[in-house]
Amino acid sequence: MKEEIKLFGFLLLLLFFIIKINVLRGSCVNIPCSFDVDNTHDKNLDNSCKAYWSDSSSFTSENAKLKPTKEMTGDLTKKDCTTTFNNASLLQSAKYYFRLECNNPLKFTFTQAGVDISLIAAPPSPTLTPSTLEVEEGASVSLTCSSPAPCWSHPPALTWSPNLGQSQETLQENQDKTKVKTSVMNFNASHLHHGNKISCTAVYQKQDGIPDVTAETSLTPDISYSPKNVTVSVSPSGPVPENSNVTLTCSSNANPAVENYTWYSADGNQDTFIGTGMDLSIKVSKDRRILFCKAGNEIGVGRSSSIQIEVQCKYHILHLFNIFSIHI
Repeated sequence: MKEEIKLFGFLLLLLFFIIKINVLRGSCVNIPCSFDVDNTHDKNLDNSCKAYWSDSSSFTSENAKLKPTKEMTGDLTKKDCTTTFNNASLLQSAKYYFRLECNNPLKFTFTQAGVDISLIAAPPSPTLTPSTLEVEEGASVSLTCSSPAPCWSHPPALTWSPNLGQSQETLQENQDKTKVKTSVMNFNASHLHHGNKISCTAVYQKQDGIPDVTAETSLTPDISYSPKNVTVSVSPSGPVPENSNVTLTCSSNANPAVENYTWYSADGNQDTFIGTGMDLSIKVSKDRRILFCKAGNEIGVGRSSSIQIEVQCKYHILHLFNIFSIHI
């Protein structure tokens, strides 16, 4: 057997490091690959050259485990050995090496680098950046969801739930020539988002007739906001006798929690301070005052609607009693 030419050759994959690719069973995979040879042998790179892959570093075209066709391989004359396997069942979890064979003295197995294939039954969960969200209401937020795309022709579809704003998708290339699908969603933070899960779902198509598979990642935002929905409740409720005592309670929704409550009476355009605290006890009179409360935290202050306590006048009650007695 004619001895093979000994070449200075290498795969430009992570600078001699072995790249790792997770391959979803039933899907396809693209193996990014480029090589170089000594320039004295560039003339041997012609259309007769073919690519082979095997999980052994010592193999020939006869015992190669994988024999890509021209349609599955990059342009070898341009030192592009990127290979597509549309049927991942041809692969197994192993380390694969690339071999170049041309119908001339150029035959070489690149053992300095390879690709580590791992077959997986379920896709990895997408990556959310940032992984946590703590902002103040009104802040501009940009969430990035990314998921590996080992099959370039069928990258995962990324969806947001809920869809809070505009999103833009790209198929990006890593330094090791693998690719990742990325979706960026931009929105303004609202108190309505606080504590409500935001999730990104990656949907992977499979080529063996098996239904699509999905993977999800989520976060629960912590949105700081000033008091909202400030309300006043009265106990006892309904019309109350004149000069009786009632308790007013001020409540609201806020993050962080309310630090102080203040009470006011409104007289035209002038507000008069009358007390502090969540609860306020007062004696009602026929002079019906208009009241409201304010709730404040470190973010800001919220104000309730104005209320007016309904009072039963003693004179009115006595007058009705006298009329009733006369009729008897």
